[in-house]
Amino acid sequence: MMDERQRHAQGMKVRRQVLGDAHVDRAEANLSPFNEDFQDLITRLAWGEIWSRPGLDKNTRSLITIAMLVALNREEELKMHLGAAANNGVTRDEIKELLLHAALYCGLPAANASIKLAEEVFAGQDAAQGDGDGGPEN
Repeated sequence: MMDERQRHAQGMKVRRQVLGDAHVDRAEANLSPFNEDFQDLITRLAWGEIWSRPGLDKNTRSLITIAMLVALNREEELKMHLGAAANNGVTRDEIKELLLHAALYCGLPAANASIKLAEEVFAGQDAAQGDGDGGPEN
């Protein structure tokens, strides 16, 4: 059984694997007395407890998370997880299929908005990599 310090350390490890060091470093740099308890909660609960469980791999967790964020219309979180999905082995083709599937179950407007967000995220990634070729498709 992990204590809260160990769970936080495990959470930071997984959070960095999934979201990348740059994202976590920005979040840590923006800690304040108002948000630090919430950030600790996210790290321990989401990353140290749920994302660390062995029952699903990170690729599957990433796809599930994206689908739920589409359904809930959580744009900022969706952009973050679309950007991080490649860290978990999720391909752009898998995201495309997920968004087509979401059109059926979440509605066309939700899928349409999410496709636009994905295109923005992918364009930003491609520009940052300097290749501009659309990035990995498989």
